[in-house]
Amino acid sequence: MTASSIRAPRVTKPDDLGGLPPQARIAMVALLAIDAALLALLELFYLPLRLDGNILPRVGDLPFPIVIVVAAVTTPWLVSIASGLGNRKLGMIPLLVWLVTILVVGVTGPGGDLVLIGDVRTLLLLACGALPAGLVLGGVLGRDARESRAGRR
Repeated sequence: MTASSIRAPRVTKPDDLGGLPPQARIAMVALLAIDAALLALLELFYLPLRLDGNILPRVGDLPFPIVIVVAAVTTPWLVSIASGLGNRKLGMIPLLVWLVTILVVGVTGPGGDLVLIGDVRTLLLLACGALPAGLVLGGVLGRDARESRAGRR
């Protein structure tokens, strides 16, 4: 046996959560979907928050849409965690659950009330929640496609 005939094993970097058993992956994806729905509810109900002296201090009755920042941080994070569970397409689940929760609860609301406000804050919430998460998901799926294409060569 010569040195050229011995090949080193191909080292692949496993995902942090990719080695979980299938039942644990399903439970983790379900937990991430529940987290996405709860975060969407929190963001919807606190979107009209204002600096009016009721909950927050009075500062000229200005809107205080801090939940837009929360959506911009947490939704892409949930997508990246879900896509690291083995199958990269699992990252779609938290994003879809977040979007459906925002739209269904925002339009129908509890008791038939309209929760989404007719304001630029609603567009900012949708854009800052869905756009970064979509970019993360696109990057993950693009990386997966590149790796599968490189594996076929």
